[in-house]
Amino acid sequence: EAGVKASRATTHRRVKEFGYSCLIPLVKPILNQRQCQRLLTWDKEKKNWTVAQWSKVSFLDESKFCILYGNQGPRVWRKGTEKSMIDPPPTMKHGGGSIMLWGCFASACTGKLQRVQGSMNSLQYQEILDDSVMQSVTNLRLGRCWTFQQDNDPKHISKSTRAWLQIKGWNILKWPSQSPDLNPIENLWWDLKKAVAVRKPKNVTELEAFAHDEWAKIPVDRCKTLVSSYASSLKAVITVKGCCTKY
Repeated sequence: EAGVKASRATTHRRVKEFGYSCLIPLVKPILNQRQCQRLLTWDKEKKNWTVAQWSKVSFLDESKFCILYGNQGPRVWRKGTEKSMIDPPPTMKHGGGSIMLWGCFASACTGKLQRVQGSMNSLQYQEILDDSVMQSVTNLRLGRCWTFQQDNDPKHISKSTRAWLQIKGWNILKWPSQSPDLNPIENLWWDLKKAVAVRKPKNVTELEAFAHDEWAKIPVDRCKTLVSSYASSLKAVITVKGCCTKY
């Protein structure tokens, strides 16, 4: 309307000069009232746990890693002080392809990182746990009285998996549904994806290799801080009465 022509790069540069950044909106699960109440109840039960108690927990999860980061969904412009958004990882333009990785960590360090072959079902999940958890427990220096954390993914809580875990006799941390932002390993997944993206893998073989390299480089202090500050995330959930938080 003003009759001024400008390239996309010029427009972005000018907007940034005013203190704005192009960010990806944080995606949070939609919680109904019952889920919020269950999450709030769980948080109140755990709010008095000490750092020493949380340091005995092995946090685990799976995450998808993609070669093509060009299509990351909608972006928004926000002032630098607005923390409801996250910086996107560097763009990779070497084609498609993805892998699913399973990993775990505790306060001491990161545990084993393992690729999921195909679509994970209950049997493969049990095989990964059998192959990785006890080795990781030793590496994470959790000792005898350790706790195993998993979310409520169907393959994690299926009849066969529950029976398998009962035979193992592991102490399982009861976990509220629809609460991925409560799992501190999500922060490590984000760190890992940014580090891998910088290396620009050209195929899934490089993608997996780079992921293992960067996973091993995650600082011990990063793991320790995530666990030691975990109580703060629980307090934040209590403050918002079980709704989603910045974590």
